[in-house]
Amino acid sequence: MKLTMKSLSKAAYALLVVTAMTACSEKKFHVTGKIAQAKDSVLYFENMSLDGPQIVDSVKLDGDGGFSFDGVAPDAPEFYRLRIAGQIINVAIDSTETVNVNAAYPSMATQYTIEGSENNLKIKELTLRQMALQAQAQAVVNNPQLGINAVEDSIFKMIDTYKDDIKKNFIYKEPMKSYAYFALFQGIVVGNSYLMVFDPRQNPDDVKAFAAIATSWDTYYPGSLRGENLHNIALQNMKDQRIVQNQEQSIEIDADKVSMANLIDIALTDNKGNIRRLTDLAGKVVLLDFHLFSGKGSTQRIMMLRELYNKYHDRGLEIYQVSLDEDEHFWKTQTAALPWICVRDNGTRTQAYLATVKSIPCDFIINRENTVIKAPRQIKDLNADIAAQL
Repeated sequence: MKLTMKSLSKAAYALLVVTAMTACSEKKFHVTGKIAQAKDSVLYFENMSLDGPQIVDSVKLDGDGGFSFDGVAPDAPEFYRLRIAGQIINVAIDSTETVNVNAAYPSMATQYTIEGSENNLKIKELTLRQMALQAQAQAVVNNPQLGINAVEDSIFKMIDTYKDDIKKNFIYKEPMKSYAYFALFQGIVVGNSYLMVFDPRQNPDDVKAFAAIATSWDTYYPGSLRGENLHNIALQNMKDQRIVQNQEQSIEIDADKVSMANLIDIALTDNKGNIRRLTDLAGKVVLLDFHLFSGKGSTQRIMMLRELYNKYHDRGLEIYQVSLDEDEHFWKTQTAALPWICVRDNGTRTQAYLATVKSIPCDFIINRENTVIKAPRQIKDLNADIAAQL
């Protein structure tokens, strides 16, 4: 059949109409409202994807502060946020709902109203509770009458108490809800370390919380990416815990029969993608630290290292920390805020050092001449041994 330009134009028009009708028939959600006192500020609407925040839309606010964002309704709960600079309002979207948010800048993160979604009221409550926990922890850190051990004990007791409440009233109560999922990923900052409230890498009971929500999402939202991700987290951490247990039980080398003198260089990629060499640190006193962030007591040890770093870095101390964790993403998350050199290895390029130790974590001290002067078995007082080299 011979097609004329006229008939082609009609076909193209028909296709355009069908496409437009399909687009109009897609179910939408809407997030609307006002942010007062924010004239000329840019309000971002971001999807909190599994790969991190992704900008969906944005608007420069006028004097009225009104905004309206929309998107295709998800098949399973999805998470978004409204953001101006560092002020954030979290929003969960479960269907074609319309969520209305009203606030004023710059207090929008804590003083906002949200209508149209019971889940988002719960998320607001969780956010405010998390902020309160953060403030309590910071008050403990700032208390000059408390030593580092007392600070650690107090903070972890706070987290345990908080966790028990959240499990009872948010996670196990309605595990299929978006607010239950949101509760799993709360955390606080202590010093420069980020502490997850529910940390499946440190606590087997926390794995159960992840698994409970994963199982519930399998029922209500089969095949959802977030449900599958929860399963992966639970399964991976069960595996990691077995690995740690095996490592603790399998290292039987008699370290007293192994000696080390001059430096054996290490060249590994750090958490920012740069190659870092031990030999490049000549002129500094180096604490070569081997660590498992998935191991028991990791957080307490990082806090101890932070205290050493703060005390001696200006006098010439550098920490070269080698993680032996299998999960690269987890390692990058745990080290993102650490100020020292953070690299990762599976043990192949650090075997000369690992052959001399009985357990992980452990430290070697390297002097300014780039020579190993103390192996783990020789270190009795880490603080005093470092100070002696400075």
